[in-house]
Amino acid sequence: MRVPVWIKPMFWGGVLGAIGIMIVGFAWLGWTLDHTSKRLVAEGSEAAVIAALTPFCVTNYMKQPGAAQKLTVLHADSSAYTQRDMIEKAGFATMPGNAEPSSGLAAACATALQTVSLAGPERQGTADRSGDKSMSK
Repeated sequence: MRVPVWIKPMFWGGVLGAIGIMIVGFAWLGWTLDHTSKRLVAEGSEAAVIAALTPFCVTNYMKQPGAAQKLTVLHADSSAYTQRDMIEKAGFATMPGNAEPSSGLAAACATALQTVSLAGPERQGTADRSGDKSMSK
């Protein structure tokens, strides 16, 4: 049986075309493999959980006995690792249902605690009310 002459160029054209479409699809069109999609979804969901639990971590940290002194120690320490470690050891970074603390939640909590001031609500309240005359009645 004789193979027509045009079969070989057609075959190689199809192979090169398929390779070219895959290169364009994965590089520019955003195609992903299954494991890449699952990894991105897992990272996104973990980031959402961390963002949702960070305010609770900060609130619980500030409710503990001696919070002002512990916050001063946390502010004085410049190492992100030791700040995260302090929060993990205190138990504020352990997500509900998990036995191990989340380092991502601890890091987010430490970052959020850096913005917390040591001034009490009575100081902040008087500063807010001093210029507002409508609250006097």
